[in-house]
Amino acid sequence: MFQAILLDQANGRPEGFTARLTTLDEASLPPLNEGDVTVAVQYSTLNYKDGLALTNKGPVVRKWPMVPGIDGAGTVLESRHADWRAGDAFIHNGWGVGETLWGCLAATARLKGDGLVRLPTAFTPRQAMAIGTAGYTAMLSVLALEDQGITPASGEVLVTGATGGVGSIAVALLSRLGYQVTAATGKSAQSDYLRALGAAAVMDRAELATPGKPLQKERWASVVDAVGSHTLVNALAQTRYGGVVTACGLAQGMDLPGTVAPFILRGVTLVGIDSVMAPRAKRQRAWDRLARDLDPALLEHMTEEVPLSAALEKAQQLMAGQVRGRIVVRITA
Repeated sequence: MFQAILLDQANGRPEGFTARLTTLDEASLPPLNEGDVTVAVQYSTLNYKDGLALTNKGPVVRKWPMVPGIDGAGTVLESRHADWRAGDAFIHNGWGVGETLWGCLAATARLKGDGLVRLPTAFTPRQAMAIGTAGYTAMLSVLALEDQGITPASGEVLVTGATGGVGSIAVALLSRLGYQVTAATGKSAQSDYLRALGAAAVMDRAELATPGKPLQKERWASVVDAVGSHTLVNALAQTRYGGVVTACGLAQGMDLPGTVAPFILRGVTLVGIDSVMAPRAKRQRAWDRLARDLDPALLEHMTEEVPLSAALEKAQQLMAGQVRGRIVVRITA
């Protein structure tokens, strides 16, 4: 028997949605054809997608009932996969878990071995979940900038949604790598927090959040955008000739109400960042770089830990914009 959060919809209708902490047995886990590695989850986390699922504010869950939690870290209990053995330490991010496959807000989970990444020796399971999909996505964005030839000497980097999980870790990573980072946020009270992470400047997100001109004064050599919509369009319009922008989120919206002007007149590159279905080699590269480049002390500065029993309440706070940085969910004592 193990504890888990279980989501369900009575009669398949949104108004019948329930979310509760409950006790399940191993027989209720997905069949082995859906997951060939059974794991003990020590820590999970709450990402924006988890918040949508736990509060039923977005169509994240596609199969009911569902154990949410797209991230998990712990140890392998039993494996039918050639790459994994009992006792191995793992990280899991994405791959449809918490959407179509049962996830990691549970003490026991059954996952696909192809979707697991080895826990770097530099991190504990708790630290890995303080990073989670948010931090792994931030690292994918940094790697994309590097792969496109962006260096600290290229110029200013803008990070939008900077007090969120992706934004906080992007600020910490980029500043430690020597970039001059400007953090955009709607939470002016968090300026000291962002500067502690390494931001050289903090700007009000309102400057980017409304419709603007197709081309604006050139400022940014590169951008890490976790917001989308008008914010992304304005960031593109302000990016310098030959600059690079990564798109990895949609906190403001999924729309892209802009023009092709930045691309055809300034040669700006827009790179999409997918963390859900990225191949394992790309994931491992990101985690290995996180182990090298992320300051554990800064990671602790941006992390709040809650027990599994408090995850539902914390998800409500997350969706209300009352959370900064990362939330780690302690699954087992």
